[in-house]
Amino acid sequence: MSETSPLLRFGGAALRTTASPKRLRAIAGPALSIVVIAIVLGWAFVPSLFAGADPRTTVPAEKFRGPSPQHWFGTDNLGRDMYTRMVHGATATLSATVLAVALGLVVGSAIGLVCGTAGGILDTVVMRGVDVLLAIPELLSALVLITVLGPGTRNVAVAVGVALVARFARVMRAEVLRVRRAPYVEAAFASGVRWHTVVLRHILRTAYPPVVALAAVEFGVAVLAISSLSFLGYGAAPPSPEWGSLISEGRDYLVLAWWMTTLPGLVIVAVVLAAQRLGRTIGSNDER
Repeated sequence: MSETSPLLRFGGAALRTTASPKRLRAIAGPALSIVVIAIVLGWAFVPSLFAGADPRTTVPAEKFRGPSPQHWFGTDNLGRDMYTRMVHGATATLSATVLAVALGLVVGSAIGLVCGTAGGILDTVVMRGVDVLLAIPELLSALVLITVLGPGTRNVAVAVGVALVARFARVMRAEVLRVRRAPYVEAAFASGVRWHTVVLRHILRTAYPPVVALAAVEFGVAVLAISSLSFLGYGAAPPSPEWGSLISEGRDYLVLAWWMTTLPGLVIVAVVLAAQRLGRTIGSNDER
């Protein structure tokens, strides 16, 4: 029997390595997470493409219908299609989520960047305040702020965004301190380059990737927090659909219509897990 050529052996080994179950699982997880996030973002920004009916339309003759090909998520106590309400409710919930994460990212990153670069008394005082905020659960902080601001989707987004500032500030400061000691940064300061130029061109450019990974993780946290506040009645006023309010409306009918709470809850869980997985994937890629 003739000996197999080294090229064929190498190619077969590479093929087995590429198609290994471990590698496939590593690819499938982030890919599935991207699909989930893309679908719900499509719900939020083009809801009519996924559900063209009016989410407020009531059909009393079809109330409490279970999931079926006609009503994927069933109907509620007024005969409204739950899938349609979930799709259109994504607009309020995810727009508030994006606003909250953007607020926390921008403000928190700015605080961490300035404190990490300037150091001294400013860093000490501000970061002790950040430590105090980190000691308080984010949902509790948001709940305190929303009681001051009043109900409404925008106020909920602002309250959650402010609650996220401390975590972004802490991560950005840690990255800035790591980059600040790099030889090329010290050389830039020593050569007389302007302070803001060094900060923006050298420090921020290198320090931001872990903060972006944190933003993906906090997207899921914000979805959960905003849905929780909406569940408590601080979101949009009925009959406007929001994910949290949909679960709240269905809690009185758990025995009669389990789908009114279970299916919206599963969608929220899927979005949170997908965002967490994407954040971990981005973070691991940054480390490599």
